[in-house]
Amino acid sequence: MDYSLDSTITLNNGVKMPRLGMGVWKINNAGASQSVQWAIKHGYRAIDTAKQYGNEAGVGQGLTKGLADNNMKREDIFLTTKIFNGDQGYESTLEAFEDQLKRLQTDYVDLLLIHWPVDGKYLDTWRALEKIYHEGKARAIGVSNFNITRLKTILKNGSVKPTINQMEFHPLCQEEDIRNYCEQRNIQFEAWSPLGGGKVLNDERLKKIAAKYNKSVAQIILRWDLQQNVITIPKSVHEERLIQNTQIFDFELSNEDVQEINTYDNEARDLWYSGFYWHGNPTGMKDSVKQWND
Repeated sequence: MDYSLDSTITLNNGVKMPRLGMGVWKINNAGASQSVQWAIKHGYRAIDTAKQYGNEAGVGQGLTKGLADNNMKREDIFLTTKIFNGDQGYESTLEAFEDQLKRLQTDYVDLLLIHWPVDGKYLDTWRALEKIYHEGKARAIGVSNFNITRLKTILKNGSVKPTINQMEFHPLCQEEDIRNYCEQRNIQFEAWSPLGGGKVLNDERLKKIAAKYNKSVAQIILRWDLQQNVITIPKSVHEERLIQNTQIFDFELSNEDVQEINTYDNEARDLWYSGFYWHGNPTGMKDSVKQWND
């Protein structure tokens, strides 16, 4: 499989999305701005943020400066953001999204996702995304953290098929059932938290595979993502690691090693419905996002 940093996947509406991008979860505004500038400088063409991260303003600043510094245009970058849970609903989503565009310093995003399926709200939110899509303010729309039941509800009641389902995905959390369901319906699967934190990077089995290829565990995991046809968006606040995360195109995992890693799944999720605050549509949904203005 001959991939490069410019490699893309064609979504079900014809839009091309980079296979590898950068995420900015748990990065403040100053850090997000710097990381985005570094990412653009080193060849990244996809950036993923969310209102809930509290750093859309930083991403917007970094995107504007990064494009100018590298003599690039807005259309050269694939930008993703997400609808915050407290904004869900039809009119509230439309209103909130306009504010998100202002923070991001753009008049459109390439991909807009429902961040979490807030029960009792997400169908109205999806109708709002469809309107945004038809108005050209989002080139593609999709969902995040949707299980099969909720995907079925969107497919049954919506008029636009989601292009993406973004889920927690790494060797210890592979979501095989949801991935298979998405693949059968031409909904692209995308990984958040692809490196899975310390519990994955310190896995002794992955360390052995990494030594075999003279690569880091992170590079092995990201290459495994590519060979699984999963879009992946690792984050880093360190320029050197941002560069290292792109050095995955000069080798290929053997089929045996891919299958070996596939056996590591033990559903070790960081987040899921049973412990998620918004599940069950609680009252008092307010915008409690902390905008990190440092």
